[in-house]
Amino acid sequence: MKKDKILFVIPAYNEAMNIEKVLKEIKKDVKTADIVVVNDCSGDNTREIVENNGIKCITMPFNVGYAMAVQTGIKYAYENNYDYVIQFDADGQHIAKEAEKMYKTMKEDNVDIVIGSRYLEDVGYPCPFFRKVGTNIFKKIIKIFCKKTIADPLSGFQCLNRKVIEKYSKMGNYPEFPDANLIIEMLLSGYKIKEVPTKMRIREFGESMHGGIIKPIKYMINIFYTIVFILLKYSGKKKSEVVKDEK
Repeated sequence: MKKDKILFVIPAYNEAMNIEKVLKEIKKDVKTADIVVVNDCSGDNTREIVENNGIKCITMPFNVGYAMAVQTGIKYAYENNYDYVIQFDADGQHIAKEAEKMYKTMKEDNVDIVIGSRYLEDVGYPCPFFRKVGTNIFKKIIKIFCKKTIADPLSGFQCLNRKVIEKYSKMGNYPEFPDANLIIEMLLSGYKIKEVPTKMRIREFGESMHGGIIKPIKYMINIFYTIVFILLKYSGKKKSEVVKDEK
């Protein structure tokens, strides 16, 4: 039987304080998986740390942002024939052992995307105010338009199968913030998504890309904007018609 090829895709921007600990944890706890770090033109020594740990590092020529860094890693996975991708943060919030749970769920339940959820069960993760508001709003939008409950639609901790890897790698309109908007598009396209409860940590060092007040507001506006266009795009279409359009 063919052994599954699994790749951890880790976008990183100025994560020198966190990245080595993240890489060592993955290598220790998920020995069967490979890792690629997409270094988004960091101003610190993120690249050197990654390479010194013997990990494949793709360094962008200029800062392209989180989404394009993630998609670059997914394209690498597609071109190198990986069966599964684990989207994983470089800041230490995601836990490698929890990724194995997501992979096993995907294999057992035959779904396309498995989301690591902080809120499906009480795993003790503190939810900042803006994230709580956004989570509740997007959760309701997904329930209304997709008829599915997603408890943590803003989670970037995800496992993707080969079909999703191919789709994401070829998307010319991959969103700037690939969160609830992308979940909605995939559900409306007929892809199967499941959540599993996963523990997560709080970032130890550095600043989140959603830190402060202005960034979360910009993020919310951007997500709403793209969701509207996605809903307009799929309005009146049956899932069978969407799948036919994609072929």
